[in-house]
Amino acid sequence: MSRIACSVAGFALAFAGVAMAQAPVAGMLGYPPAERAATVDTYGTVKVPAPYQWMETLDSPGVDRWVAAENALTARYLAAIPLRAWIKQRLTTLWNYPKVGVPTLKGGKLFFGKNSGLQNQSVLYVQDGLHGKPRELLDPNTLSRDGSIALLDDQPSPDGRYLAYGLSQGGSDWETLHVRDVASGRDLADEVHWVKFSGIAWTRDDKGFFYSRYPAPPKGQAISDRVRDQALYYHVLGTPQSADRRIYARPDLPEWIIGGSVSHDGRYLFVYLVNGTSTHNELYVADLGDPAHPDVGAPLKPLFTGNDAGYTPVGNLGDTVYLLTTRDAPRGRIVAFRLDQPAPAYWRSVVPQGRDVIQGALLAGGDVVVERLVDVKSEVSLYSPDGKLKGTLPLPGIGSVGGLSGQADSPQLFYAFTSFLYPTSVYRYDVATAGNHVFFKPPLSFDPSRFETRQVFYRSKDGTRIPMFITARKGLKLDGRNPTLLYAYGGFDISVTPGYSPLVPVWLEMGGVYAVANLRGGGEYGEAWHHAGMLGNKQNVFDDFAWAAKYLIREKITATPHLGIEGYSNGGLLVGASITEHPHLFGAAYAGAGVLDMLRYEKFSGGALWEPEYGDPNNPQAFQWLIKYSPLQNVRAGTCYPPTIISTADHDDRVVPSHSYKFTAAMQHAQACAHPILIRVETQTSHGYMPTDKRIQQSADIAAFMAWNLGIKKAPAAAASGH
Repeated sequence: MSRIACSVAGFALAFAGVAMAQAPVAGMLGYPPAERAATVDTYGTVKVPAPYQWMETLDSPGVDRWVAAENALTARYLAAIPLRAWIKQRLTTLWNYPKVGVPTLKGGKLFFGKNSGLQNQSVLYVQDGLHGKPRELLDPNTLSRDGSIALLDDQPSPDGRYLAYGLSQGGSDWETLHVRDVASGRDLADEVHWVKFSGIAWTRDDKGFFYSRYPAPPKGQAISDRVRDQALYYHVLGTPQSADRRIYARPDLPEWIIGGSVSHDGRYLFVYLVNGTSTHNELYVADLGDPAHPDVGAPLKPLFTGNDAGYTPVGNLGDTVYLLTTRDAPRGRIVAFRLDQPAPAYWRSVVPQGRDVIQGALLAGGDVVVERLVDVKSEVSLYSPDGKLKGTLPLPGIGSVGGLSGQADSPQLFYAFTSFLYPTSVYRYDVATAGNHVFFKPPLSFDPSRFETRQVFYRSKDGTRIPMFITARKGLKLDGRNPTLLYAYGGFDISVTPGYSPLVPVWLEMGGVYAVANLRGGGEYGEAWHHAGMLGNKQNVFDDFAWAAKYLIREKITATPHLGIEGYSNGGLLVGASITEHPHLFGAAYAGAGVLDMLRYEKFSGGALWEPEYGDPNNPQAFQWLIKYSPLQNVRAGTCYPPTIISTADHDDRVVPSHSYKFTAAMQHAQACAHPILIRVETQTSHGYMPTDKRIQQSADIAAFMAWNLGIKKAPAAAASGH
């Protein structure tokens, strides 16, 4: 998430009186022509028209022309919104403050990222100990003038001598790994290609690391080619990639993810086998022997192979492994077992399942650190190895903990804390002394005391109780006229917890309300909550979202003309399904990088990995539920859809841009009223990466579109000044 810094007092006054004569008129847009081909797909006995399937050929001249014309149209529309310039300048001001990531402690050195404010990417720093002077280790901003080369991953070696890091063109999920000598700041000759969905796991001797890679895709098809046959490898420093040792592969399970991690003491390699994005996994272990001379070819021993629950080692003390598992505990529990007796019958309970879901755990200073969600708010507790509760972390308020970082043999525990109204701060907790210290706290450039966040609970269509956060100015008038943004995700066991973005205070300063609904499909209440919103239960997610909108309307917080919905990725699917199911419920919509063609999503890039969540469209049973809600196939001609803006990126190889292209063309063809249907396609960016300058511009564009179409016609009289 993004953070804030200094504001310019009275800045909004300069824009409050901007003339509105050039306001955009949707009926005059004139959408670029998009050929409707006679293509038809057959699923069993069902024939499904696919007139825009030609847009899946991403590098075709026809697609290029259409995208260029659509981008030009969107640019003209956005340029005519009077308050867009104010939004961008105010957003830039609020974005411009220092940001620091949670440090990693390796070999007595601290490694952390820092952004001075508006740098396109954070710079990686290293310092000796807790109080050493930071020095720059890697500045990814120097690798490309436009920020198109992205630093996606970095992992120091156990003694802090080396840094392995992954670079990507345009932020694609494809990475090339490099290795930097920390003392000299120079790169070694090592390069490891075609890495994707991988960690970096060093052996204790600092001589190499485990990583996961795929076979090289066909030339020119790296963005859209379906990935298969991932394998785990070991790379020895100073050797070519062709000499890397293959550690584990499963050609019988080509769509499964294979990953590896090394225990902190360097004794064990844990290998994970996961069916795509499933929350269940299989787990194997290899005894590497002497950590100073590890046997990377040691045989793997199966620990849990039923694919019946989640099994995540959180650390080990000798040959005793501490495991976070959902076996017989859908909200999670911590158990301990000896590696020679892994069967559940020999498990020792350390932290039993409770009312609240366990989000994560690790060992720090010999203690077991457990992060929970208590009605979607973070709580962190510490336990002794035998399960005795030792205390709870003194968090600064109601919000979210992130980036827990610690080691079994060090008392230093680092973590980040954020909320909707406060940017991320980083803290250091000393497990031995129970002392909590500020590692980094950013300045504020707006006055959060004028606003408040409250949590409400509403009933969905089937009566299920759903939580929702509402952030607004204090004393909000409940007259149904407040411009409101409703955001949600609802999938993949992902919990949407309170977090700061400069967009929130910008929206609040314009008189808006920001709401976040915690729908089923997420991980907020454990496996049962997730399962209630996946596969054949996915309709529950869309119902939860619609009923959140109805709650906001019923409570007179807003009304349909002033209610906008937003979502990204799986949340883009949520928005697409919501406007096709309830076209008259919302005043505007934003679908970012959405999975919008549910009948062909599995054919591209990593799409097949999502089958455990959505279902295989080629399976007759799954096809029946997918065709009912797939946004692309449920666009109906003659319908008046709300003003809608769609975004995607040309290097998005997670949710390929053809999803957004096809949906936009279908919506523009079907639209029966003057409400605009626009698409914004960014270049040299991807699903999860965008340099700061482009992110600010896109965020301002989306906010301007939503504000204009929800009734905000001019900038506020004055911006809030901070302290």
